[in-house]
Amino acid sequence: MNSKEFAKALDLLEERGMDKEYIYEAMVLALTSAYKKNTGLSNVRVELDKDNNEFKLFSFKTVVLDKNHKESLEEDNIPMADEEVLTEEDLENEELEDLPEEFRYRPFVFNEKIHITLEDARKKDPEINVGETIEEEVDASKFGRVAAATAKQVIIQKVREAERNNIAQEFGEKQDEMMSGLVEMEDENNYYINLGKTQGLLPKTEIIPGEEIKMGSNIKVYISKVDINSKGALILLSRKHYGFIKRLFELEIPEISDGTVLVYSVAREAGNRTKIAVYSEVSNVDPIGACIGERGTRIANILKELGHEKIDIVKYSNDPVEFIQNALSPAKDLRVFVLDEKTKETMVVVNDENLSLAIGKKGINVKLASRLTRYNLEIKTIEQVREAGINILE
Repeated sequence: MNSKEFAKALDLLEERGMDKEYIYEAMVLALTSAYKKNTGLSNVRVELDKDNNEFKLFSFKTVVLDKNHKESLEEDNIPMADEEVLTEEDLENEELEDLPEEFRYRPFVFNEKIHITLEDARKKDPEINVGETIEEEVDASKFGRVAAATAKQVIIQKVREAERNNIAQEFGEKQDEMMSGLVEMEDENNYYINLGKTQGLLPKTEIIPGEEIKMGSNIKVYISKVDINSKGALILLSRKHYGFIKRLFELEIPEISDGTVLVYSVAREAGNRTKIAVYSEVSNVDPIGACIGERGTRIANILKELGHEKIDIVKYSNDPVEFIQNALSPAKDLRVFVLDEKTKETMVVVNDENLSLAIGKKGINVKLASRLTRYNLEIKTIEQVREAGINILE
């Protein structure tokens, strides 16, 4: 990778939101590691010429008196110039552990990669002394391939990182939102949905029961979870989530979108039935009528998206008795008794004619009403209450 290619790659990363200084730092760290591995040197420094997008390599060397002569560097505890202190591993040897401190050295071996004689060092710095370090530039031309490969690897890594960060920023803000996407692929367990900049995962357990997802079709999906990790972004999608209903209502009903009509709660058995509680703080607005639309056009568009799923639009009330009565629709003539406000235990007494309507097929109506109102609803007939000796009807 030459300097022009490198500059072009940096500009591309900057366009994707990456800071050049951050890339430079990453490049220097990566090149330093690569040079250390390639040269066997541990004491190297890489310097970047930002104007020309070129790198220079430097090594640090310790100044010793000469290659052979033994002489103390200082009068303190610094070892002699041509000796090294024995390691702890060496001192574990029984024959060495009793040696006096001054003898705990082994013969020094001059290494031109990490050492420089005082004579040679003073040719570059007349003021330098034994024991100090001096920096020398290393001919990095023979490491050109290493530098190019490392730079390319870092840039690829940073491109992926930039993409992950952009996706994390964009889709992190879109969690719990709805999008449209193209069905691109399918395997045994999932559909893969093209969301534009990335691909979302729609598990087959998260589609509406009974619906058919066709390859190449555009579908609406709810973003249930955004998981960003080192491998990339995982965007989990759903059409079964209750949040999908709320977003559909926001899309189709302007009064919900602009806040004139508010959604209090949603309870859903996907593919079967949904209850949604709505209200308005504007006195002259009918929240249920706004959701249904003229001649039922608005709710018809929502039902078309859901297939055979039924929807009950319920008016929310801050009076729990009234709200529970509304939530158990289509059952009528209900008597609601909140037995314990703390535990939300509630008994609903119905006549025989409304018992099956209140409970619903396979208990679906009372189950959804309980979720919608957040009260634990128990349905009983008048006769059942009297037989149980419950004194609430007087």
